[in-house]
Amino acid sequence: MNAVITGASKGIGKAIAEKLAAEGFNVMICARGAASLEAAKEAIQQKNPAVTVTAVSVDMGDKAQVLAFAQQVKSTFDTVDILVNNAGIFIPGALHEEADGLLEKLMAVNVYSAYHLTRALLPAMMARRSGHIFNMCSTASHHAYPNGGSYSITKYALLGFSKNLRRELTGNNIRVTSISPGPTLTASWDGFEAAPDRMMPPEDIAGVVWSAWSMAPQTVVEDITLRPMLGDI
Repeated sequence: MNAVITGASKGIGKAIAEKLAAEGFNVMICARGAASLEAAKEAIQQKNPAVTVTAVSVDMGDKAQVLAFAQQVKSTFDTVDILVNNAGIFIPGALHEEADGLLEKLMAVNVYSAYHLTRALLPAMMARRSGHIFNMCSTASHHAYPNGGSYSITKYALLGFSKNLRRELTGNNIRVTSISPGPTLTASWDGFEAAPDRMMPPEDIAGVVWSAWSMAPQTVVEDITLRPMLGDI
């Protein structure tokens, strides 16, 4: 079995890659930072010597690089059983105050990367009539909040993409799941002072990915929302 996880050098993406590798999946991971990506690859491979771990440095905000990555996936794997569109950038701020061009930058990474990579890998899934696509949305995909800005706009868009994809693939035996975590203990929250137990561990997000994948073939978990016990921060 093979899985592709974007934005997997740390945080939620890395936790998902670790979980899938531990369950026997060969994994291909990507991220922009080559050093942290290589460190993630080595850590996952060391824990799971029986599987193949491949890492590719990709700027997911660059369409050409995303499409080139898709070709590398096709060259490496005969099949893609799980695709996790996790790459994203979290930059809070009010719409009237944020820098010009931020919306375009966040759309490219948070939405267009999932769109282009999914479109490139989907034909083979459809031909086999199997596969599971996970789109990493956010609680910001469901409710507006102060200082959500362009980030929140992109997460709303990603959820719309995911829901539309689910409807399109209903008859193709391909599962699509939207996952919407609230505050999770990842690098996106570096500098924000909160007790570690006030935030969710990324391993919990990885756990729900595995649970959704493990359902009977005729069962699809369409939407998953996770929040800290005490609510969003």
